[in-house]
Amino acid sequence: MEQARREAKRRLRTGSAEPAKGVPRGTIRGLKMVLAVFLAAVLVVGLGLILYFTPLMSVREIEVSGIATVTREEVLDVARVQLGTPLLQIDTGSVADRVATIRRVASTRVQRQYPSVLGIAVVERVPVVYKDFPDGPHLFDRDGVDFATGAPPRMLPFFDVDNPGPADPSTLAALQVMTSLAPEVAGQISRVAAPSVASITLTLADGRVVVWGNTDRTAEKAQKLAALLTQPGHTYDVSSPDLPTVR
Repeated sequence: MEQARREAKRRLRTGSAEPAKGVPRGTIRGLKMVLAVFLAAVLVVGLGLILYFTPLMSVREIEVSGIATVTREEVLDVARVQLGTPLLQIDTGSVADRVATIRRVASTRVQRQYPSVLGIAVVERVPVVYKDFPDGPHLFDRDGVDFATGAPPRMLPFFDVDNPGPADPSTLAALQVMTSLAPEVAGQISRVAAPSVASITLTLADGRVVVWGNTDRTAEKAQKLAALLTQPGHTYDVSSPDLPTVR
């Protein structure tokens, strides 16, 4: 007993008591990783707030591409984007929807081009046929959309359909035929008539007539017609592409 007391006193004097165990290295590494992730998140959020609320990356230029008949001023007017607006605050989808309300615009794409440019790419509607109305000729694109009123381009075919429009079956059938033709053939057409979806006819600028019929096997009919037009005749019938005739 006495020996034990002497040993305890010696340890107290020399400070040789067993030290407490340290924190495991794995725990330290984990804490460092958590701290690093937290600091990175704070940095990203802070940077995002700076870019969103300050003019550091704001719109200094608006690039409009793809326009021919539509003017840049028309696009900017409906886009309603103010210079100096932070790029991240711009809803590109809403801007695209507003630009698409222009009658002559078929589609549009709006993109942020960092650090300071907003790009608006426009695809304009292309006239395929025209029809006369009391207020003047109306131009129709390949989807049957009446997108402009004014003088038609030279050699644009006249559209002989009762109620042209994107919901009219005869309109869509006739335009399907027109867009299937080879460019050298389409350039010769002066009139497209579709009293019904099954009785489509084409009239060439020189007076020759093409009996097309319905839209069945349209691609095949277009191919046969291109060959038939090299032969003399007045009426070219491709309504039955297995037995095309010229008379």
